[in-house]
Amino acid sequence: MAIKQQTPRQQKHLAVLIDADNAPASIIEGLFEEITKYGVASVKRIYGDWTGPQLGSWKKVLLDHSIQPIQQFAYTKGKNATDSALIIDAMDLLYTRRFDGFCLVSSDSDFTRLAARLREEGLTVYGFGEEKTPKPFVSACDKFIYTEILREEAPEAPPAAPDKQPAGEPAKPASKSKPQKVPVDLIAKLIDDLSDEDGWIQLGALGQNITRIRPEFDARLYGFRKLSDLVKSQNKRFEVQVRGSSASGGESLYVRNRKGGK
Repeated sequence: MAIKQQTPRQQKHLAVLIDADNAPASIIEGLFEEITKYGVASVKRIYGDWTGPQLGSWKKVLLDHSIQPIQQFAYTKGKNATDSALIIDAMDLLYTRRFDGFCLVSSDSDFTRLAARLREEGLTVYGFGEEKTPKPFVSACDKFIYTEILREEAPEAPPAAPDKQPAGEPAKPASKSKPQKVPVDLIAKLIDDLSDEDGWIQLGALGQNITRIRPEFDARLYGFRKLSDLVKSQNKRFEVQVRGSSASGGESLYVRNRKGGK
């Protein structure tokens, strides 16, 4: 009798489209590390006018990450032709039906309708942009990751000696955004709304529902690597319980509001 081999769980195929005019090259390492959490970057394209010097920092990293540069001339000063080229390519890729999701890397609100259109087709949209990204674009994505997080997680290179600094490029001090205030009231309300009769909810389910309401929610914005660390830090408001899983032999975390907690 032939033995049927088990196939590994199929990973999601993602199309990564980068707006070079509205994304810094310094995020490149953290960007693709983050994308691997969600699937395989089957297509990697970046859009901009590569004839000018303004995208020099991107040119240095394209080959290392196998990103295909798409040339888009700036036909009219002040008009961003890159957006149109990216949107057209996104729709062409959409209709191939080969992808499970898209990663849109930009801080430009012009991609709000594109994100919504891709989701209408049942695809998952991951947005990547700076904290200045307009709210409509953030909300149009299933998940939005602020690129400041990615830059902070990337290893910092040691500062070069004064005589090693490139001419005309003064050294820039490393800047890290201050952690935001933990939205404990939002978390507490969701626990009340979704918990079982004893007030418990599985941590993964809680995280999924927070993201549905706030696509930009990320524990790293508040100074924590994981949601579990964030919840545990708020021990005056939340209780955490570890439960074993009979199916996998692993453990699951459950959380509930602490009675009388404030």
